[in-house]
Amino acid sequence: MDLEDQYDRIFRYLYFYFHDRHLAEDLTQEAFLRFLGSRTYRDENRQLQYLYTIARNLCRQYYRDKTITYSLDEEKDITVTDGFENSLIQTLSLQKALQSLSPEEREMIFLRYVNDVPVPVISGLYQLSRFAVYRKLKSILQKVRVEMEADGYE
Repeated sequence: MDLEDQYDRIFRYLYFYFHDRHLAEDLTQEAFLRFLGSRTYRDENRQLQYLYTIARNLCRQYYRDKTITYSLDEEKDITVTDGFENSLIQTLSLQKALQSLSPEEREMIFLRYVNDVPVPVISGLYQLSRFAVYRKLKSILQKVRVEMEADGYE
């Protein structure tokens, strides 16, 4: 397992949760410190799963300990070209479709298709068989496809 490559992926995973660069950096560092400092876990076949479990537990711990407030930035005027406008509308449609998913479903999509986490690792994180993970991912993608088709995208 290449730790430098995994560092970037864990950072993206944590940024996915918090949308705060500094917090994601701090928690990524904490996850790797806990991973490298662990003396009880040395099974080489499950290091990646263990690393994601640490990061996931840090997210849960942070949500338990902190109250998060969101603030919206002021709207800004943007000059839009026609091609950019279609791309923007499609992106907004995709975001809407993803927001209609449960947090667990969004996390599975992120892990598999953004961070390229192998299905056996995801199955270990969710304690499902790999076949159940494949079925669940297919079902989630179908939900997204239906939602986007309702907005006029195929």
